[in-house]
Order: sequence, then C-alpha cells, then structure tokens
Amino acid sequence: MPGVEVEEHNWPEITAAWFQDYQVTRVFIASHNALNHLAEENQFYAEALHAGVKYIVRISTTAPNVKPDCRAYYPRTHWAIEQMLSSPEFEAMHLTSLQPSHFIPFLVEHVVQFVQQYWKTGEQSTLRLLIDRDIPTGIVDPRDAGAFAAHLLAQDDTSAHNGARYVLNGPEDVTGQQVADLVKGYSGVEVDDVRYKDVTFIEQWADSQMTEVKNIIGSIRYAQMTSWEGKTKAGTTSKTVMGIAPPKGTFAKALRRHWMARSPRCLICLEMVWV
Repeated sequence: MPGVEVEEHNWPEITAAWFQDYQVTRVFIASHNALNHLAEENQFYAEALHAGVKYIVRISTTAPNVKPDCRAYYPRTHWAIEQMLSSPEFEAMHLTSLQPSHFIPFLVEHVVQFVQQYWKTGEQSTLRLLIDRDIPTGIVDPRDAGAFAAHLLAQDDTSAHNGARYVLNGPEDVTGQQVADLVKGYSGVEVDDVRYKDVTFIEQWADSQMTEVKNIIGSIRYAQMTSWEGKTKAGTTSKTVMGIAPPKGTFAKALRRHWMARSPRCLICLEMVWV
C-alpha cells in the first residue's frame, strides 16, 4: 500500500527505545494466549507508556469471559491487563479493547480438513466442532476485527473510545447443525459422526504438557461455555462497531474463500454447491 512500510520485529522484545526510534504513537496488538501472555503483554504496554505511545487498540477475548473468576485462565489475564491499563498510571495512554467471539478460520480449518480427507480416501473421519449443535453463535472474521481497529486508529480524536470495550461478533449467527449441513454440501455425503461442543484438542493439548501446567491448559475448555449458553450471538455486537465498521464476513463466505485458495481445481464443483 502507498505510504506503508513493513518492519518485522518480535513484539515481546520491543522496547521504549524501539517505539521512539520508529516514532510509533498508535498501536494495534493481537497477542497470543499462551501461558506467558500476561508477562509479555504487560511488558509491552509498560514499554509503550514510557515511550509516549498515545493510543492502543488490543484484541481481548469473548466479552462474558473477561472477569476475574472465569474458570479458563487466559480470559483472566485479559481482565488483569485491562485493569492495569485502566489505572491512573496509564491515563496518558488511551486504550480500546475489542472482545470477539470465536474466529472463523479456526472452525473453517476443521471443516476443510474433514472434506479433503474424505475426497482423498473415500472414508469419513469424525467431524469435531467446538460450537453447539443448536445454540447460535456469532463467529467473526478476523479481517472485520482488523478493519474496525483501523478505523479507530485513524480517528483524529481517540478520547471517545478511551477505556471502551467493544463486543465484536460476526454479522450472522451459525449453529453446529448449519456447519454440518455445509459440510454435506461440499462433500456430497451425509456426515456419519459429528461431535458438537468437542474439546478433544484441548484435552490432548493438556495431556501433552508438564504436570505443572496440565490443569491450566485444560481450563481452556471452560472458555467455550458462554457460547454454548447463547451469550455470544451476533446481536450482542456493540452499537459503536455497527456504526463505524459493521462486520461483513460470514462462515459460508469464509469457507468458500478458503476452499478456493486450497483447492482451485474444484472451482466448478464449488460454484455448483454455492449456487
């Protein structure tokens, strides 16, 4: 893009001097949720504050989970970070937190793998879906989160968004059954075995860890409960988001886009399915 330069750097290693050298005054950050998340993001903001950075837009996590008693560990770290950034010591640096539900690519990847394996072998694996069979959830395209963040960063006056926490979900709800129906359309067969609210990958991840952190990693399974309870629907998206840059990406469109990128030879077939 005209006027845009890319400077690659490992973000946990960014210092106040780096911010000042590049004259950075506004930042968008979408960090990880590994066990060292709290320490690394805390340090990042301390460096930004001392460098004179004026505005931070950050990706948080599912709004109903950002509380000190959430059973999943990483939403508590987001809560702790936001408490720190809301303290008087950080008042010189404006902050906005975006609170999305599930991101679309995570679900798309599982669907694409399932269909590709069936086409390759003629045998079905288990379709494992993190979402509920019937409870709708407004899964969001990460590009919509980026677009809204860009609008915020371009504001002449960021004070109106200082301290704001905006719920950012997709434009429409999707259920596990709807995803399974899409899989049937792409594969051409009824799915024999669908596991809804499946957290097997979290359990496997926890089992692969050292004893000291098994319980912490395993706690991620509880982060999904709010979507299973119907608390992350599309209608919960903040009015400010809808007024500035309403989300546009849907699961069906994302699935088609990802499939085209990975399997261009199936263009005609997918066009028929899409129609």
